[in-house]
Amino acid sequence: MNTKLIEKATELRNKGLTTGEIADELNISKDTTNWLVMQMTPVNKQKNKNKTRPDDFAINWKSIGSSSSRMRDISSALADYALEEGVPDTVVGISVSGVPFATIIADILDAELSVFHPVKHMKNEESAQGAISNNFATLKNKSIFIVDDVITSGSTIKNAIEVCKAHGGNPIAACVLVDKKGLNDIDDVAVKSLIKINKVG
Repeated sequence: MNTKLIEKATELRNKGLTTGEIADELNISKDTTNWLVMQMTPVNKQKNKNKTRPDDFAINWKSIGSSSSRMRDISSALADYALEEGVPDTVVGISVSGVPFATIIADILDAELSVFHPVKHMKNEESAQGAISNNFATLKNKSIFIVDDVITSGSTIKNAIEVCKAHGGNPIAACVLVDKKGLNDIDDVAVKSLIKINKVG
């Protein structure tokens, strides 16, 4: 595992970010985040010496995220691909990294914008569900695209689908830049990813 990744995870932990926030920032799973943070202390290093390293990929899309024109181009491609599933009334961005993509996609498609706060960002990570922000569009009777940057396990998108349905919405596609699970759908909602990672062997 990359030493710089271990140092970055530890730095973010020291700044007070939760495990879920660090996982989002580094585009890795929460299990991988925990493992990385534990590598920096001598006691944990020794204790975890024989533990298996997590099987995960770190995704760095800073070259896209640092450029508004690249963000727009990628969002346009994602919107075009997702339109195969229908036209949304509302685009729901998963906080934090899905929101910029969702904002641009909503603008391109002339749709409303909503924001989903995932469980992993909440102080009490034992919460049953994430939450839809009250500051954006409502979801009742709306067809919905759910947008995030990366699928690691699929649990955040699955929870977003459940919450959108509970609010009376109809999710028709989950749109992501990178899908590390190689999924075609989650709970009968199509997964539209520009990059799908599939392990061989």
